[in-house]
Amino acid sequence: MSVQSYLESLANQLIIRDEEKQKINTSVNTISSRIGAYFGEHLTDHFAFGSYTRGTMLTRSADYRSDVDYMVIFKNPNNLKPQTLLDHLRKFAGKYYASSEIKQSHPTMVLELQHIKFELVPAQKDWFGNISIPSPSSSYTDWMSTSPNSFNKKLTDKNTAHRNYIKPLVRLLKYWNCKNNYYISSYELENAITDIFFWRETSFKEYVYSTIDSLSYNWSSPQDYITRVDRAKKIVAETKRLEAASLPASAETEIKKLFPPL
Repeated sequence: MSVQSYLESLANQLIIRDEEKQKINTSVNTISSRIGAYFGEHLTDHFAFGSYTRGTMLTRSADYRSDVDYMVIFKNPNNLKPQTLLDHLRKFAGKYYASSEIKQSHPTMVLELQHIKFELVPAQKDWFGNISIPSPSSSYTDWMSTSPNSFNKKLTDKNTAHRNYIKPLVRLLKYWNCKNNYYISSYELENAITDIFFWRETSFKEYVYSTIDSLSYNWSSPQDYITRVDRAKKIVAETKRLEAASLPASAETEIKKLFPPL
């Protein structure tokens, strides 16, 4: 197997499929139905968003933190603070999922099921249709604007323009990230990849190499992260050297140090 075929195979294995996909979809449909029944007319809307809707969510065998982001938009005529709406979500989860782990993780209510985790995000919408979620700048005590599904189009357009390599690339780099202490948030990583200017890459491995080469850090980055990024760049450089020396088996062994088999 070559580096190219190994990376393509691994990226393919990271996709959620079959029974796992069916279970997650069933859970999403169930929680959607229950949220609608529980909150009724007090909601403007509710829906899944994030990597689940973009097709970049990793199978749990690759990332135990894989979750479904689910936004719950309250009418909120009394302009209640985020914590009050988080408490409403906690009560909802306690009613329908009393035997599951339920905990608050600002700015979400986390619901841990056996096969998937939900991050329930409280939100509100103004008269102009603008959506707001709890703001980290206020320690999640106030609101900030967001557009939960606008990034989906950006990623899809980038994927289409680049041989459908971008989504597999995102999954592969998210796998690297989860193997390296999750220093980059899932959204930040996906957004950074879509902002990379790819112009001479023709194969999937070249997209992977360019993405690793683009990884950066600054003076405030943790030393462990700096070490891991430098290691990744060195592995890619060595992989390229071995390929240039017509040593495909050695090159594959080298790249597996960066992306171990699932």
